[in-house]
Amino acid sequence: MKFKIAILGAGNVAWHLAPALEDAGHEITEIYARDLEKAQEITERVYSAEPKDDLDFSESKAQIFILAVKDSAIPEVADSVILPENSILVHTSGTMSLDILGYSSASYTGIFYPLQSFTKGKKIELDEVPFLLEAEDEETLQKLKKLAKSLSPLVYTVRSKDRKAVHIAAVFASNFTNHMIRIAEEIMRRQGLDFEMLKPLIIETISKSLQLGAKKAQTGPAIREDYETLEDHHRFLNYNEQVAEIYRLISQDIIDS
Repeated sequence: MKFKIAILGAGNVAWHLAPALEDAGHEITEIYARDLEKAQEITERVYSAEPKDDLDFSESKAQIFILAVKDSAIPEVADSVILPENSILVHTSGTMSLDILGYSSASYTGIFYPLQSFTKGKKIELDEVPFLLEAEDEETLQKLKKLAKSLSPLVYTVRSKDRKAVHIAAVFASNFTNHMIRIAEEIMRRQGLDFEMLKPLIIETISKSLQLGAKKAQTGPAIREDYETLEDHHRFLNYNEQVAEIYRLISQDIIDS
């Protein structure tokens, strides 16, 4: 089954999703953004989508409207968009509930959440991305499953409260991990050292964690309860109290786990 799809939003998710959906055989009819130039950036990545900076979609031929905006903007856009009859409105948030779409003009609502970190310009293989779905009725859910399966075999039906847990876990696994790497970069740069020497360690750490499980893969002074080294590291980091406290808290959590 092929769908006509409009995307509301022109950020990282839309940048990746629009051409992927078109490559899967669907038609992208419109791209909406408050800034028309941003909408045009996405339409240039697909065949014939129309850029829009207004939320009147009453004449749209789209069947599914994908709301790919930041979480804080979802309620306002959902409440303001004017949709045709029998339309399906979904959002792509990992943490916002299905109920947030309840006051929209859509006939049907759902969630179409790709569990991945998206950045414009960084290619993502969507056939390796899990899609977490939810809908208020079975017919809508089946349509969303067909849409998701046209992109990836990794399709899951997940309720809002469970999806929030997945999103929180993803923040730890992805966002916090990336932040730790950023701190490591700063430590190396501060000492005038080449960050490249840490890359093999980072790659091996992630690989081993996924292969063995994170608990079994844990190494370092905290898991050994090497308090002398921990104190020495903490003193070294005193130039930045916040980073020193992060080191102390995480080390203690490793010891306690």
